[in-house]
Amino acid sequence: MKLRRGLYGVLLVLQAGLVITGGAVRLTGSGLGCPTWPECTPGSYTPVPYQAEGQLHAWIEFGNRLLTFALVAVALAVLAHVLFKKRNDLRLLAVGQVLGILGQGVLGGITVLTDLHPLPVAGHLLLSIILIAGASSLYERREYPIQRVKPTDKITAILSITHIWLTFIVIILGTVVTGSGPHAGDEQAQRFAFDIRAVAVLHADAVIALLGLTLALYVAARSNPLHHRRILIFTAIALAQGAIGYIQYFTGIPEILVAAHLLGATLVWIAAWRIRLAITTSPVDTPSSKVGENS
Repeated sequence: MKLRRGLYGVLLVLQAGLVITGGAVRLTGSGLGCPTWPECTPGSYTPVPYQAEGQLHAWIEFGNRLLTFALVAVALAVLAHVLFKKRNDLRLLAVGQVLGILGQGVLGGITVLTDLHPLPVAGHLLLSIILIAGASSLYERREYPIQRVKPTDKITAILSITHIWLTFIVIILGTVVTGSGPHAGDEQAQRFAFDIRAVAVLHADAVIALLGLTLALYVAARSNPLHHRRILIFTAIALAQGAIGYIQYFTGIPEILVAAHLLGATLVWIAAWRIRLAITTSPVDTPSSKVGENS
């Protein structure tokens, strides 16, 4: 049990960590610290003193690449554990982690080779969000098989699916704001041709709508303690995330707050996904198990 919790937990933490380290690369202007791909510098897979003033940026970018290798190793270990335990219910999720991480490597290469065009940069984050959802599902289901169920309350079902999609849309809009803002990862990187104030307001409006929808979901799910608890956790994280967003906007988008906002976005998504899992899944043939044990 401890092995499962540790292994699957490390996978989830590393998937979330990839978002944070990717943000560090961008916020330190290290996006092209390794100016080529799959090599870091021409003729070498590791940073070399090709440009003395660029060494720190090269090592920051190279460190982010190394995390991908660690993720591959952990994902393969999770897949091996799933196959060894004959957990057919987790097989597709585990395979998806391996393939998705490999896809991240390719997408990272495209990002570098297109000189940090904001579209592949945004895609890099959104693929991480999808992989975080998969890693969260693996962690949630690690102890025993879980089956999909339909919520008995139709209103809760509608609110739940709308909630997870709106959360994803909020994150997409966040990447548009980022792609229109000053922290591109390199001074010469291309930006989206949007007015940052307009897209920031649109992003904020979507967040307000999400909070309203969360309140409606809270009311609809009030009879279930597990749903209730996870919605409250999501609300607390989302409110903190919203506060960081407003503060960073009115203080000139300082790097430290942008980093905190990236961490907040990751936590918001995990919390939203855990609500969705609680509402749409239940244990299989385990009368003594309670879904709330993994809350």
